Amino acid sequence: MRRGFIGGNWKMNKLLKEAKETVENLNKSLTLSRGIDIVIFPPYTLLYFLKDLIVLPNIYLGAQNMHWEENGAYTGEISPLMLKDLEVEYVIIGHSERRNLFNETDEIINKKLISALKHGLKPILCLGESIEERKKGIEKDVIEKQFKHDLKRVPINFLENIIIAYEPVWAIGTGLNATPNEAEEMHKFIRDLIEKYANNNIVENIRIIYGGSVRVENVEELSSKDDIDGFLVGGASLRSDSFSKIIEIFNEVKGF
Repeated sequence: MRRGFIGGNWKMNKLLKEAKETVENLNKSLTLSRGIDIVIFPPYTLLYFLKDLIVLPNIYLGAQNMHWEENGAYTGEISPLMLKDLEVEYVIIGHSERRNLFNETDEIINKKLISALKHGLKPILCLGESIEERKKGIEKDVIEKQFKHDLKRVPINFLENIIIAYEPVWAIGTGLNATPNEAEEMHKFIRDLIEKYANNNIVENIRIIYGGSVRVENVEELSSKDDIDGFLVGGASLRSDSFSKIIEIFNEVKGF
């Protein structure tokens, strides 16, 4: 069985005091499960502050984004070396908000992905279609295009270090979410893409997670699907009680 993965993407939320309270509450409320990796993705301003507050061995620190260069004249950017210096282990690459609000192209995402792997970071590569693309029935074409371009020149032996997050753009922060069957269909399609472009030896080892208005109310049914290996949680990760409950339900359904 593939290891589970639950990530909490705080986006541009939380100041020092409330971040400290959230992490301390998570340390108290989470039950240790060695079958699940739990990652908190706070804003850059909180990474150094939180790294010593996380005490459970299966909770890790992640960054929401990074630049592909190690250093240079890139005002406002954060390099992979800076993340490694803060003991960050994971980084989100290609989130739809980066693609749509900040005009990140597949070429940029590919550079970031290669750089993250080069520097020993574990990337969460986000793929997803818009509501217009789904209405046109081209969601699988969109995902395949992103997959091919984002993973261009990535060596096959590095693929197992990547977690792929299927995040339908229309479900992020909207309260909508793909039905469990829709999510499972797309996860299976992505796994087929891995087999098509890589090989059979690794396809079953790569984790594919779902993101898009994941809540306590829908996590049980989503967790029951074989190809859904976890979640990238947005708003529900800002509260320690709801985030802990999502992890608890996922753990129970998967039987870790």
